[in-house]
Amino acid sequence: MGKTIFFFVISFLLAACSGEPVCYYLDATGGNDNNSGLSPNKAWKSLDKLREVTLLPNNKVLLKRGDVFIGELEISAQGLPENRIWIDAYGDGERKPCIVGRDTSLYAVRIYNSDYVTLQNLEIVNTGSQPLPYRSGLKIESMDYGVSRHIEVRDVTVRDVNGSLVKGKGGGCGIYIVNGGKKKVSTFDHLIIEGCHILRCTRNAMIWSAYSDRQNWHPNTHTVIRGNLIEEVPGDGIVPIGCDSTLIEYNVMRNCPDMLPDTEAAAGIWPWSCDNTLVQFNEVSDHKAPWDAQGFDSDWNCTGTVIQYNYSHDNYGGLVLICNDGTASKSFNVGNLGTIVRYNVSIGDGVRPKPTRAGMFSPAIHLAGPVKNSRITHNIIHVNRKPMENIDRTMVTLDSWGGYPDSTFFDGNIFYTPEVSRFTTTESTHNFFRGNYYLGKFKNLPEDSEMRQASDIYRDKVVSVDENGYRGLALLMDTLEVAGTKGVFVNKEKVKTFLLLGR
Repeated sequence: MGKTIFFFVISFLLAACSGEPVCYYLDATGGNDNNSGLSPNKAWKSLDKLREVTLLPNNKVLLKRGDVFIGELEISAQGLPENRIWIDAYGDGERKPCIVGRDTSLYAVRIYNSDYVTLQNLEIVNTGSQPLPYRSGLKIESMDYGVSRHIEVRDVTVRDVNGSLVKGKGGGCGIYIVNGGKKKVSTFDHLIIEGCHILRCTRNAMIWSAYSDRQNWHPNTHTVIRGNLIEEVPGDGIVPIGCDSTLIEYNVMRNCPDMLPDTEAAAGIWPWSCDNTLVQFNEVSDHKAPWDAQGFDSDWNCTGTVIQYNYSHDNYGGLVLICNDGTASKSFNVGNLGTIVRYNVSIGDGVRPKPTRAGMFSPAIHLAGPVKNSRITHNIIHVNRKPMENIDRTMVTLDSWGGYPDSTFFDGNIFYTPEVSRFTTTESTHNFFRGNYYLGKFKNLPEDSEMRQASDIYRDKVVSVDENGYRGLALLMDTLEVAGTKGVFVNKEKVKTFLLLGR
């Protein structure tokens, strides 16, 4: 045993002096915890060995591809900008090394109070015999630490996490980002989660727990959530909380199962208690939450949210919710101010087949509560023929949640419906409609200062709408180009297929 320790110390010092990265290898099938861990043929067997190691800048932890490691991987380390710490895979084959949490584990992997750490090319599973509140696959945490800088998570698969389905009981999620502390304010700066796959996780895919009270608001800054795939998750997809200047782009959420209790509300991608969130080039479909279930949402206690160039389709709810809880304390809640929803495409949303807490309710656009200065501009809202007679056929609803929307601008949108639809503005104030296109039949059509019919500009291009609900395809395709979506994530050919099939 003494020779093993001596060999380990000498090897570590030689590597450190030479400037080469120190690599720790783990092999769940052929490793041995009595080995040095410093080469593939001297690999450790268990994750527990890493608890004995202090990771230093330029160190690497490498797990063997194709192997399954039981337990929890705990990482708490401080890299440097020029010398990060890497948690990665090694070996042959395409199968990622898989970390499986124990039966009562609340996480399988945790990155705790760290800087300049990259976690990549791993698979994470955390399925217990019973669902547990707050269970996650990957937990990223900064607590009583200060600013945790430049954590990166790339190409990680998180699957089969069985947390609670009830938000009020703690929920559960694939990736859980937590920051706070009573002794020292702690936040994240430049956290990146990119290229990950979150599969069959309950309740949510990716959610934060952070400072949300505006009297004690210390935002995470410059977060990037990019290029992730979320599948078979019934609840919320991506929900930053207590963040400033978050970028959420090129993510896909789809195939959401209808399994939440009737009390639950959820949506695809939305900020809460955040400023300056940019949500762009994402796709959300098949959301089936009992309440809400929109593709996108700008929620309360948020300012400066921009939702643009996204694609929403076949959701129980509509394209977007903009809301503010007017009953919340004004010291806690700054409201919902200045949301912009522009250049998005919604096709076949609002197909909820069963009652909500408010009856049959699934407008394409929903504003609730005292939201102010919302701008909804140059979107295509393409409502398909509803599959059942009792499904809601409302295009826009502005209603109460402790107050009513004020100063809402609808400009340059295309609203299409093959069946009679309606606009419901209730007691909202200062609504402005200008230059929108209304294709189909509508009740309570708003007064539009520059109301446009299809033939106004595209007189020789418009394809007639027949009794089966086929579309003015040329008009919509031209509008996609005008809106700036040509060649970006809202793929024209994909949208064209939806339109031609009359979905």
